[in-house]
Amino acid sequence: MIRNPIFFLLLLVALIGCKTSEPTEPIDVTELTISEIHDAYKSGTFTAEQLTKAYLKRIALLDSNTNALTAINPVALDIAKQLDAEFEKTGVLRPLHGIPIIVKDNINTVGMPTTAGSLALVDYYPEKDAPIIKKLKQAGAIVLAKSNMAEWAFSPMHSESSTHGTTRNPYNLDYVPAGSSGGTGASVASNFGTVGLGTDTGNSIRGPSSHNALVGFRTTLGLISRTGIVPLYLRNDVVGPMCRNVEDATRVMEIMAGVDPDDPITELSKGKTYTDYQQFLVKNGLQGARIGVLRELSEHEVDPEVKALFEQALLDLDALGAEIVDPFDVPGFNTLRQDQWCATFKKDLEQFLATYVKRDTIQTLEDIVRIGTQSEFAKQRLSSQKDHDGRWGDSEVPCGDAYHDMKRIAFREAIENAMDSLKLDAVVYPSWNNKPAHINKFQEEYKGDNNQVISPHTGQPAFTVPMGYTTGNLPAGIQFLGRMYAEPILIKLAYSYEQGTHHRKPPQL
Repeated sequence: MIRNPIFFLLLLVALIGCKTSEPTEPIDVTELTISEIHDAYKSGTFTAEQLTKAYLKRIALLDSNTNALTAINPVALDIAKQLDAEFEKTGVLRPLHGIPIIVKDNINTVGMPTTAGSLALVDYYPEKDAPIIKKLKQAGAIVLAKSNMAEWAFSPMHSESSTHGTTRNPYNLDYVPAGSSGGTGASVASNFGTVGLGTDTGNSIRGPSSHNALVGFRTTLGLISRTGIVPLYLRNDVVGPMCRNVEDATRVMEIMAGVDPDDPITELSKGKTYTDYQQFLVKNGLQGARIGVLRELSEHEVDPEVKALFEQALLDLDALGAEIVDPFDVPGFNTLRQDQWCATFKKDLEQFLATYVKRDTIQTLEDIVRIGTQSEFAKQRLSSQKDHDGRWGDSEVPCGDAYHDMKRIAFREAIENAMDSLKLDAVVYPSWNNKPAHINKFQEEYKGDNNQVISPHTGQPAFTVPMGYTTGNLPAGIQFLGRMYAEPILIKLAYSYEQGTHHRKPPQL
């Protein structure tokens, strides 16, 4: 396992070399929200510099348990000071002013390595920020740290990289945080930053969010730019917020949404987005909503404890004013879901290498294989990606994006037509039907992952929200699936459910 030697040095410099006045009382960063932080800035309770220092102290004290972070931003405190000076001068807070954010290690961030967990990119420092990072910085966010991930984002099961090893679930260190955004999931759950970013090809925002009692937004394909992000399958990839509450996730998503000329699929979002998504944070948003229960997922090899939590969630939705349509059936569902995956890693990765890395020694997937990996799981996946191109399965339908691939369109239309016929606002099912796996049995115990089945292929948005805990203090999540660009509806429903149940609690590290 390769550890970043700069990581703890940076922490030491930040904690010893920084001279700043202390707040009146020590800052308890546990479960701090964006609005609470902004209230504190306005009242003078603490500053962005003091908050950043408090997070760094917590990371230094506790991240050895989870191994969630790979690098600390060496200029985080300097940025915080600049933001404090700006606020003192103007009296105006930007939307994410002084909010420390954790960024997954496959998103280009200036001044920090973007490794995707691999040996091949271990010393790759991007020349410019990914557009979403630029937007977040312009909104006042402080990139605090990069988070560990499953190497090349291959694994939905666990988060193991060649650069930093394996991340553990803070709720029970013997278990996985899921993959591939497990570092973001574990660090945000552990209160190492205020909010976080993950990427999701099939599972990787919602899986780690459900395993770590977080809110995770997989948004509509086309809502948010993926430019400057190391791809897995670009036809499926999205980037989105992983946060401790729906409001913070909405605030982060709101900043990132919009058209990017370098990511053509975002052109399809024109006229379908909002500048203000916070207006949909309605506490009684479940009143009068019609919600379908997709039993074809929720009943498939489900753990009894997860099933009990889901059934209670349905009762809670009903008590909060929703009308439950149970079951919700999609004609041809099990046939339509077949042969949806296409292997585009080689093409997508080589395009990223040519555009951003620009090294003669790293141009092809074969170069990546030659450089190697310390993860046996990643080695197997690299081999399969090298030898396979195109659609997995028997179908010969050409692979395309969610707006042009016939199989993807047919699957989505079947779901949305069935929703229309019943006048549904959303569909629900457990994000995972089973508990997180033990780290040392991550493959044998991997089962119950519902995240991969629908939205990665149809392009529809799907949000996960905490719905409780099973034996061993292991979190579980409920997923809300909506129509294309139905983020406003999902925000309203997810926020209302969250506010009516309050399942989220911090881990005891």
